[in-house]
Formats: sequence, structure tokens, C-alpha cells
Amino acid sequence: MMSEYRLPNMGGPTISTKITVQLMNELRTGLFKDSERLPSEMELAEHYGVSRSVIRDVLADLEREGYVERGRGVGTVINREIVKLNNRLDLKFEYNNLIRGAGAVPGNDSVRLYMKGADEDLAEKLSVDLGCPLIVCEKRMLASGRPVVYSIDHIPEFMFSGVDWRAMDWGSPVFDLLEDSSGILVDTSVTWLSATLGPENIRQKLEVEKDEALILLEEIGYYKLSRPIIHTYGFYTNYFDFTMLRKKF
Repeated sequence: MMSEYRLPNMGGPTISTKITVQLMNELRTGLFKDSERLPSEMELAEHYGVSRSVIRDVLADLEREGYVERGRGVGTVINREIVKLNNRLDLKFEYNNLIRGAGAVPGNDSVRLYMKGADEDLAEKLSVDLGCPLIVCEKRMLASGRPVVYSIDHIPEFMFSGVDWRAMDWGSPVFDLLEDSSGILVDTSVTWLSATLGPENIRQKLEVEKDEALILLEEIGYYKLSRPIIHTYGFYTNYFDFTMLRKKF
């Protein structure tokens, strides 16, 4: 089952980002799902009711991510092998979309919310003072009832200035909470990947076998002007099959 496309690393909901979402969904399941090439910029502009400059931005984004290739005299060629890839590590993703892409129903439980002061490591990574109050959200993600991810998010409390963050639904995607409550959109992330056994309490929550390794993704999410606003540890079971596109520039 192919997941619905969600924008990675493209900023706010501008016209071009909206058209990118529409075009990607049409590449996968809609008008262009059987096409080898896309129509001309002019035809696409007419189809979506936007200017050619918007279409150029859209195609530039898709080419940067490897979904299409453009060449003089050949037009815009669709890279079908890349379009059909799910769970790409080189793109910013969200748990629920990964789970839906695997054909399962996303859910979560065991949500734990508390406060802690930033230690030296987190203070440096989030560019805050030592002891800065951090909101910590731990939760277990489920795929049709099966435990598949355990996440630990750290967010400076001041990001929710004037908002009763304790009353928010922390079972929702944390990126959505930041955007809805504070207008903050995480537009760039840096991720470190490693294999780990993980802490025993997390292994128990994920119900993994004795010698089964977990994939640990440590991630820092950035707002505009390279401002770090969230630090996450994500422990993933072997339920997921990650891929990564590498291009030579």
C-alpha cells in the first residue's frame, strides 16, 4: 500500500508545496500513475491553475528529491523506482505516515508527559541554557496494535509560551502540535542512525526478542534560521524497511 505523500523539508504551505503534494499523489495513484513523462510546464500550469513559475518550483523540488529528471529535448522523465519507495531516510517523515505506508492502522499508547531541566548534552543540542525547562514526551507507537516505535521528544517549554501545553493531545504528531499551537514548522532535521539493543524498559515496551537489535534515530528538528526546537530519540523495531536515495552531485 502506497502512503499518501507528505512534504519533507519544503517549508510552509505555499502554493508550490500544495501543488507538489497534488502532483506526487497523481504520480502514485492518479492521473500520471502510468505515465513515463510529465506534460510540459505550460500544460501542467493549465491543469493546476497556477503560473509556470510555480510549476518550475514544483519540478525543481521533485528533481532534487529524485522523483523526476529533466533534460533538454527529453522533457520531465518520471523515475518510477524512486516514486514507489516508502520510508525514505533522506526525507523528513512522521510515524503515522510510515505506518500507513506499510498498510497498517497507526495508533499510540503509554503516553508519558513530564518536565526536566536540560543537561549539558541537551543544552548544547538545543542551544538553550543549562537547566532550561524541557517538556519531555514519551510514547509508544502502534501499527494495527503491534508496538513498532518508542519515541522520546525534548522541547524547550518556552516554545509553548502562553499555551496550556499540558492540556494538549500529545498522542498527536508532535510536529502538528508545534505548528497548531505556536505556528512553528519544523522545516529541516538532522538525524543520526545507529543500531542498539536499547534500554531494557523500552525493549519490554516494544516486545522485541532477546537478541533483536533496534534502530535508533536521534534527530534534531530546526525552525527558520537554523533554530533547533526539538530533540528526539526514536527506537524502531524491524517492522520498518528503511531506504535512502543517494545522488552524486
